[in-house]
Amino acid sequence: MMSIPVSTRLANLARRSCVRLLSTRQQQQNDERTCDYERFYSYPPEPGFVKNSPFENINIPNCTIDQYVWSNLREWENRVAAVCGITDRQYTYAEMRDHSAALAVRLQKMGYKPGDAIAVCIPNFPEFPIAALGALEAGLVVTTVNPIYTPEEICRQLMDADAKFIITTVDRFDAVKEACALTKTTMRIATIRHRATEILPEGAIDFAELINPHGVDFSALLRPNTTIEDIAFLPYSSGTTGLPKGVELTHRNITSNSEMLKAKTDGVPIVHETTKDFQDVLPCVLPFFHIYGLTVTLLSKLALGCKIVTLPRFHPDSFLNVMMKYKGSVLHLVPPIIIMLGHNDKVKPHHTESIRIVMSGAAPMGTPDAERFTARAPGAEFVQGYGLTETSPVVLMSCVGSKKYAAVGHPVPNTQAKVVDLSDPTRTGLGPNTVGELLIRGPQVMRGYHNRKEATDEMLLEDGWLRTGDLAYYDETDHFYITDRLKELIKVKGFQVPPAELEELLRDHPKVADAAVIGIPHALSGEVPRAFIVAKKGNEVTEKELQEYVAGKVASYKRLDGGVEFLEAIPKSATGKILRRELKQKYCS
Repeated sequence: MMSIPVSTRLANLARRSCVRLLSTRQQQQNDERTCDYERFYSYPPEPGFVKNSPFENINIPNCTIDQYVWSNLREWENRVAAVCGITDRQYTYAEMRDHSAALAVRLQKMGYKPGDAIAVCIPNFPEFPIAALGALEAGLVVTTVNPIYTPEEICRQLMDADAKFIITTVDRFDAVKEACALTKTTMRIATIRHRATEILPEGAIDFAELINPHGVDFSALLRPNTTIEDIAFLPYSSGTTGLPKGVELTHRNITSNSEMLKAKTDGVPIVHETTKDFQDVLPCVLPFFHIYGLTVTLLSKLALGCKIVTLPRFHPDSFLNVMMKYKGSVLHLVPPIIIMLGHNDKVKPHHTESIRIVMSGAAPMGTPDAERFTARAPGAEFVQGYGLTETSPVVLMSCVGSKKYAAVGHPVPNTQAKVVDLSDPTRTGLGPNTVGELLIRGPQVMRGYHNRKEATDEMLLEDGWLRTGDLAYYDETDHFYITDRLKELIKVKGFQVPPAELEELLRDHPKVADAAVIGIPHALSGEVPRAFIVAKKGNEVTEKELQEYVAGKVASYKRLDGGVEFLEAIPKSATGKILRRELKQKYCS
């Protein structure tokens, strides 16, 4: 239903004519542009140890993200771009290009202006890239929203991003509608029907109609004067501490990071560009609303003509079915999924025989876990990666086939890294095997936090370095290792959980006087939140009561699955800062 299948020769010719017209115009625009490298990387020498990338430098694409993705469209327009791993509905590259352009035209006709923000609150559906690329082509900013958020969480992001329009799904329409009502603004909601049997909710705009290319005058598309320095995406991250903040990622940030991911080791890339005889297949379980899923598994791979197989959520059975049916060749995963697959007895050779590359990110990977997985996928090579939402995301990446599973690799192309002493205000780089804070510099580093100048100034230094908030070191071969976090974020299955958000929520409970939240280790999730509570005098409150209270107000991965412990007082510094390390040492060691 959603892909609007073409059933006649005339319709096929019309569609191809439309795509070729769009791609020809696109190529003409690209031909007028140049790639710029020196402009961004003429850093003056500085004292200390600064590590450069061992990979070959890239040129920075001087075009917007949508132009970048479609730049080689004519090479694979009839190939499948995205297919749903659950329903099997699919879009070819030609169809996806048409639908995106149609959406761009209609968003402009609806009155949305360049720089306006729209929210995309959908799981991994084939329509996700259509929504994102169509909005970008119209000159809009896309803020990606976790679809399992509660109405309160969605509302908070919509208001902070000043979103004007939102795209969601039938099953999330009521929550999104409630969130829009909480913003006290009039916001239109477009809704995707995942299955043909789903009924469009009353008051919703049919997304299928917005992207239908039939009858669209593509010459009416107004090309906004968007530059590569303009904001493209506004995902939300907590940085080193605090509540979620909008991360201003520009077109340059995303396209340069996409180019960096094409780095070759001894001539071997992670993903091969599509040809008439070959197409890499990527089963995508990492959510597209998260920067890892957005840049690494989606946009950078569409630009190479890969086949994206979408899974709206991870479930072992559906993932293995996709692997068997579509023969996934490149997997982008997080350690909890790799660990689960390494232990799951249902994983058989026919599930893993097609795997060529597995890239792991979002959390450290232990050597035994990696080896257990590769024993089941003997033809697979591992690649480790490290990054942040604030860096679009990848800044460190290992060479294909590296057996140093505990390492997160080297700086990616055009990127510099250094490790600095926490007490050194000059932030001079330290030598090998010395632990300090990891700093990063490169074209993928964000423009800043949305409407958060103080937080931006704390994270971004004047000389272009970004503070990661992670403790790290590098060895004699310049492999980097992450040892701990300065930042307070809890990483649950790769998702960020800011303790401050849960603490604020707990302190709103009528029986709670004070609260602190930390992450504790968990075999499958990596970490889970654990709360320490000071109850109000004269009040009795139970662990179950607080767990249920929190569960009703946050996404499932933010729940207090690490338990609740009651204290007489929360340990704090003289300035009132919660001493989380003391809590970990005293109660969790």
